[in-house]
Amino acid sequence: MVPTAALPEASHQSIWAQTAQLPTGRRLSESTQADVCIVGGGIAGLTTAYLLTKQGRSVIVLDDGPLASGMTRMTTAHLSNVIDDRFVNIQRWHGVGGARLAAESHAAAIDSIESISRELNVDCAFRRVDGYLYRAPDDGAASDLLDQELAAALSAGLTGAEMLARAPIDSFDTGQAIRFPNQGRIHPLKYLASMAEAIEKGGGRLFVDSHAESVQGGTPARVKVGKHTITADHVVVATNSPINDLLAIHTKQAPYMTYVIGAKVPHGSVTDALYWDTLGAYHYVRLHPREASSGDTSPAGYDLLIVGGEDHKSGQADDADQRHIRLEAWARERFPMMGEVEFVWGGQVMETIDGLAFIGRNPMDQENVYVVTGDSGMGITHGTIAGLLLTDLILGRENPWETLYDPSRKTWRAASSFVKENLNVARQYADWLTGGEVESVDDIAAGSGAVLRRGLSKIAAYRDEQGTLTELSAVCPHLQCIVQWNPAESTWDCPCHGSRFLPDGQVINGPANVNLAPVVGA
Repeated sequence: MVPTAALPEASHQSIWAQTAQLPTGRRLSESTQADVCIVGGGIAGLTTAYLLTKQGRSVIVLDDGPLASGMTRMTTAHLSNVIDDRFVNIQRWHGVGGARLAAESHAAAIDSIESISRELNVDCAFRRVDGYLYRAPDDGAASDLLDQELAAALSAGLTGAEMLARAPIDSFDTGQAIRFPNQGRIHPLKYLASMAEAIEKGGGRLFVDSHAESVQGGTPARVKVGKHTITADHVVVATNSPINDLLAIHTKQAPYMTYVIGAKVPHGSVTDALYWDTLGAYHYVRLHPREASSGDTSPAGYDLLIVGGEDHKSGQADDADQRHIRLEAWARERFPMMGEVEFVWGGQVMETIDGLAFIGRNPMDQENVYVVTGDSGMGITHGTIAGLLLTDLILGRENPWETLYDPSRKTWRAASSFVKENLNVARQYADWLTGGEVESVDDIAAGSGAVLRRGLSKIAAYRDEQGTLTELSAVCPHLQCIVQWNPAESTWDCPCHGSRFLPDGQVINGPANVNLAPVVGA
C-alpha cells in the first residue's frame, strides 16, 4: 500500500497485521469432502468453524489469500452491544422486541469472545471497558438526541446505561455522554490465530490461496476450487460480501470506506474505554495497550490511540489523504498529548438498510447454503453472532435470533434507505458515458492509477513505481459498473456494490468473484 502524503512516516497497514501472525495453512490440492465447507477465513468463518469443530463436525475453511487477510484485518475491534446505527433507529426498524434481541445477541457475542479467549488461554488483550456516546458539537440532530437514545437503549435491555455530565476524557469536555458498561476490546488477529490453531487440533482443515470459483447447493453441496471440488452437507459463504449472490443481498446493503489512524499517547493519559460521537460519519476512538514484553506499558511508555471515521461510499471519493489529514487534526484537537502517528489504514464496511447483519440461509438458494454479510460497522460482534447462529442452524437447533438476522427479511420501515442506496447505485452507471480521468496513460504518475476512455471502452490503467504499465478493463465483472482508483489503498474499487481489486486486477473483495479482465493487446 502507498503511504499518504499526509503521514509519510506511518506504516500504511493496520496495527494487527504487524503484531500478529496467523497459521500459514496450505493450498487445496485435491478434491475432498466435509460436513461443512466455509468460504472465508475471517472472524465469521473461523468462529463458525471453531464452534462446529467443537461439536464434532468435520469442517473445511477456504480463503483465497492468507487467513483473516480481508476486512477482519482492518477492524478497530470495538466490542460493543451499542448498535452502530443507534437504538432509536433499530427500534423504529425492528420494534422494541427486535432491538432487545439485537442488544442481547451482541452482548452474547462479547461474552463468547471472552469465554473463547479464556478457553484457548490466549493473550489477545481482551478487556471489559465502558463505552461512551457523546454529542458532536456540529451535529445538526435534535437537541434531545442523547435523551432519546438513552430511553431506547434502556427499553432494549441495557439497564446499566446512564447519562453522565461528560465522558472521562480530561483533555476536552465532551458534554453529556451516555455510559454503556460492560463493553470490550481485543487484539483480533491474536484471538483468531489461537482459534485457527484450535480448529486444526480439532480436526478442521484450513486451506489458503484457494479461490472458491463457485458454490452450488444441493445434496451434496459443491464448492469448486480450480480443478478440485469440495462436497459438503452445508456451505457457509463468509466473504464479507457474498460471492454467490447476484442481487438479493446486494440491493439491501451498501459498501462504505472508513479510515483509521493509530498514534502514540503517553501511558495512562487516556482512559481505557470506547468512545463515539453522534455524527452520521461518526468518529470512533479506543485505546490499545502496547506489548508488555516491549516495556511500552510501563508508566514511562506509551499506548496507541486508535481513531477512525471520515466514512464515504466506496469508489465515490478520491481524497483519502485529505480524510486522514482531517482525522489526525480532529484527534489532535481533542487529544493534545497525541504523539506521532504510527499506523494509517482504511477498511470497507457493508451497511445494511436496517442496521443489522444478514446471517442465515441464502435467499433463493438451496436450504444448505448460508451467507454472512452486512457487518454494519460491528464486524467482530456480528461475525461472532454468525458463528453462534449458524452453528445452531446447521445442527438443527432453535435460535431466538434467526428471524432478526434472516437474509430474506424485508424491513418495510427501512424502505427509504433501500430506495436511496439503490438510486445511488443507478447513478454510477453514468460513468459509462463520461470521458476519462486522464487523456493518456502518459499522464499517470508512478505508483498511481486512473480510468481513461479508449473508444467505447473504459480502461483501468496503473503504473507501478518502476514505471511498468498495467491496463485492465475498468468494468467490474459483478454488475458492470466502472471501477475507480483508490489512492490510499492502491486498489480498484467498484462504486456500486463494493468489489475491490489489486492494481493487477486480482479480486480481493466480493461480490465480484473473478479478476478484472486484461486489455487485449495491451
